[in-house]
Amino acid sequence: MSQSKLSSFIEACTHTAIGFIFSILLSLIVYPMFGHAFTLMENVGITTIFTIASIGRGYFVRRWFNARIHKTAMQLAKEI
Repeated sequence: MSQSKLSSFIEACTHTAIGFIFSILLSLIVYPMFGHAFTLMENVGITTIFTIASIGRGYFVRRWFNARIHKTAMQLAKEI
């Protein structure tokens, strides 16, 4: 049974939400190491942009793999 589109979306969002929090905390350390000084709200804004991109990427990659695996399984079933 394949994963539903809603389940794929929820999984991608959950994964990314955890990454969002981690990235905010990490950016407070990493940016200054490279000479960049951003306020907390600027860090949140930057991380939000990357988070939105990550949700979309995760969703579409998951759907692509799911469709590809389904197609391969159907081809194998025909051969048996």
